[in-house]
Amino acid sequence: MWTSTQYRRLVRGSAWYDLIVMAAFVTPWSFALLHGQMSAVMQALDLPGELPVFAPMHMLMANLLGSIVCVWSVLRIRDPQQIYGRYDAVGRFLFAAWQLTALMQGGSSLLVVFLVFELAWGVAQVLPVLAPSRASPLPQWPS
Repeated sequence: MWTSTQYRRLVRGSAWYDLIVMAAFVTPWSFALLHGQMSAVMQALDLPGELPVFAPMHMLMANLLGSIVCVWSVLRIRDPQQIYGRYDAVGRFLFAAWQLTALMQGGSSLLVVFLVFELAWGVAQVLPVLAPSRASPLPQWPS
C-alpha cells in the first residue's frame, strides 16, 4: 500500500525509467545504434530468439513507439498524478502481453529483461493508495 506522496514518486520513477530506456527509440539513427548493440549482446551471450534487421516500416514503428512513450514519460515526470499511474499500469500490462507473445513466437530473449520491468512497474502502480487522513493533526505543546 502506498501513501499519496510515495505513489507520486513511484509514478515519476516509472516515467524516468521509460524515458531513459526509450530515448534511443526516438530517431532512426539512435535506434540503429541500439539495435546493433542488442544484436552484439545476443551474439556474445549466444541468446536464443531472433532480432531481425529492421526494414523502413519496422523502423517507423520503433520510432513512433519511442516518441509517444517519451512524451508520456515527460507528462508523468512533470505531473505524477495517481490517475496517470493507473493508466500507465494498464499500458504496461498490455506491453507485457505483447512482449510475451513475441517471446513465444521466437522473438529475442532480450525481451525477458523488459518484460520483468514492465510487470514490476505495472504491479507496483496497481497497488492501493491510502486515502489522505481527514483527522486534524495532534496539537503541539510548547517546550
